[in-house]
Amino acid sequence: MLRKTMVILSASALALAACGQKTGTTAANDTALATNDTTAFDANTAGTANAVAPATGGQAFVNSAAASDAFEIATSKLALDNSSSAAVKKYANQMITAHTASTDKLKATTAGLTPALTPDPKLSAEQQTIVDSLKTKKGADFDAAYITAQQSGHQQTLDLLRGYAATGDVPALKTFATGLVPTVTAHLNMAKGLKS
Repeated sequence: MLRKTMVILSASALALAACGQKTGTTAANDTALATNDTTAFDANTAGTANAVAPATGGQAFVNSAAASDAFEIATSKLALDNSSSAAVKKYANQMITAHTASTDKLKATTAGLTPALTPDPKLSAEQQTIVDSLKTKKGADFDAAYITAQQSGHQQTLDLLRGYAATGDVPALKTFATGLVPTVTAHLNMAKGLKS
């Protein structure tokens, strides 16, 4: 019985020693896994951020910025024909000029990237709905809807630019976004000052 107890104690001691060694190895492996898991988490977080805020990806940002310019230009061209307000028409002309210049600057910035990105100015479903709705309006009804569209559109663009400037993945596009924030802020403030 004593001999059997000694064998069991020896086996237990070996098992504990093995566990101690394994714990040391496991701790090193756990540290490596934690590092790898953190990297994977960061990559997954970036993927989640892209889904929530498309502005974090260079191509998504470029497409959103191009669509924003296209939306402002399209709605402002409608304003020249459908508005009854001299102030709205003046603002619309300023938006056409400013957003055409913004589009040109975006194209120049993306062409200089390696690899180059090509802006896709396709309007979002929401933007297209607003454009289609504005096409059916005239006079004061148009002015009210256009002013609302300009305020919400410029706010969305401002949020896009600020978001990309803070978290974007392409330095040249972050600079582009940062540089446009004051202009878009001014456009938003001008839109808020318009009366229908």
